Amino acid sequence: MEIKENVLKEYLKNVYFVSGTALGGKTTVTRMLGKKYGIPVFDCDDEFDRHRLTAVPELQPNMCRQFRDADEFFSRTVEEYRSWLIGSSNEQLDFVIMDLAILAKDGPVIVDCGITVDQARRLSDVSRTVFLLKEPGNIVDEYCNREDHQPFRNWIHSATDYEAAKKLCSDTLTQINSEFRKEVMDSEFFWLDRFQGRTAEETLAEVERHFGLVR
Repeated sequence: MEIKENVLKEYLKNVYFVSGTALGGKTTVTRMLGKKYGIPVFDCDDEFDRHRLTAVPELQPNMCRQFRDADEFFSRTVEEYRSWLIGSSNEQLDFVIMDLAILAKDGPVIVDCGITVDQARRLSDVSRTVFLLKEPGNIVDEYCNREDHQPFRNWIHSATDYEAAKKLCSDTLTQINSEFRKEVMDSEFFWLDRFQGRTAEETLAEVERHFGLVR
């Protein structure tokens, strides 16, 4: 059963979506917003393992796929890795929607997520959605240097051929981010790009204004 767009938007009308590319600043901005306004923050990545407990292979094959070790995980082609990443994200979205519909009954919720332009059109509207972007660069090193990404750093460094694993991640994420960034920039949605040199505080102020949290 597919839930109609108008129903989704009604149940998610208290939700503020902060989406974007890897390293675009989503986590930083959502946490700053949550702290400043006392609004709960829902991080989709943090909820993935919990959602996977309910997933079943027949309906969520990507979420349920298990890997023996890092060598098996990073032995895929760019196309295979890309398909798995996008598939997992799309499958998790059903769980995210259900959680948000429950949480948003009590008031505003800020979501740190990676929804696409098409998904944002289905779930929300321009006034409650922001995309934070970053031009693809040295993605893997920058990602692994973050304190909250140390589990992934340990995982990729456990691969027998670290350089090959790094190249797979870099090539895949660069491809995904480049396409995502162009799609957002060509859309009707509000976006901010880190190449413009804003500080985290300046980005926060822009997002606040867009969401109507400040006048």
